[in-house]
Amino acid sequence: MRNNGTTAGRHRLIYLLSVAQRRLQRWMAAQPGNEVTPAQAGLLFILGKQDGVLMGEAGAALDLGPAGITGLVDRSAAAKLVERRADREDGRAWRVWLTPKGRTALAQAKAGTAAVNAALTDGFTSAEIDIVARWLTSIQHKFPRDAARDTTRDPTTDPEE
Repeated sequence: MRNNGTTAGRHRLIYLLSVAQRRLQRWMAAQPGNEVTPAQAGLLFILGKQDGVLMGEAGAALDLGPAGITGLVDRSAAAKLVERRADREDGRAWRVWLTPKGRTALAQAKAGTAAVNAALTDGFTSAEIDIVARWLTSIQHKFPRDAARDTTRDPTTDPEE
């Protein structure tokens, strides 16, 4: 069944989505023993799948522009979670690698994410969660990232914006 537009406005979807995102980010950041930010966890997950990824590829996977991924890698490197190395084939490109501390933080982030996902899905059927996931994914297609507008601000550092 397709939405005819009359119920969408009644649900205040933009507001609900914004509030949910902010509350989830704040809650995750406030958890005791949480040594990485949600954005850093995202970077660690990417590196856990493919260590040594190009910074641009990591940025694309996280939906960040060049300034956003640079800031995230800088903060993660300062926390000794990752290290940045020049690409062997292209001296202008940089690759990001997990450090031993980053591997430990990745394991902790995986466990924490499993618990958060369990809480997020509690009380919903698999079919309902499939619909929510499909809806959230559709937003990415309906509103593609505009790289020209996302080069100066890192949204991962200020979830209030």
